[in-house]
Amino acid sequence: MSTYQVNQIADWFLASIDREAGDTISHLKLQKLMYYAQAWSLALNGKVLFNEDFQAWTHGPVLPSLWLMLKNFGWDSIPLEAIRTKSDVFTEDEEILSDILNSYGDMSAKHLEELTNSETPWRKARGNLPIEVSSTQIISKELMREYYKKLYEETDDE
Repeated sequence: MSTYQVNQIADWFLASIDREAGDTISHLKLQKLMYYAQAWSLALNGKVLFNEDFQAWTHGPVLPSLWLMLKNFGWDSIPLEAIRTKSDVFTEDEEILSDILNSYGDMSAKHLEELTNSETPWRKARGNLPIEVSSTQIISKELMREYYKKLYEETDDE
């Protein structure tokens, strides 16, 4: 099945938050939502949403192309005008994206950063690098799939 471009999934998240209720999304938070969308798609559906790899940066998993696209917003909320198109996604993928938004969307960007940085895929990619040292190490999609699939099975057993 075909995969999406990174900006298509990013635009889906940007268009799907409840701005009328005052919800906002920063670049840092969007990167983490994108990470969890990819991770859970790999774990539950066995497929990638997009081909680009995440890198294990200091503040957690980052897609370099998305960082370049949105770096001008810094730590601020990304405005509605930043959306290029409301992306059409297949129903199966939209279910994952909606679940990600429902599960992680209320968490702060900092909380999501702490969460991703405590989990095995990011930690393994960083190895023994001190937190303040930059890294472009790739976070393995296979490790993401295995880790989150195991997490799902452990949670499902409870």
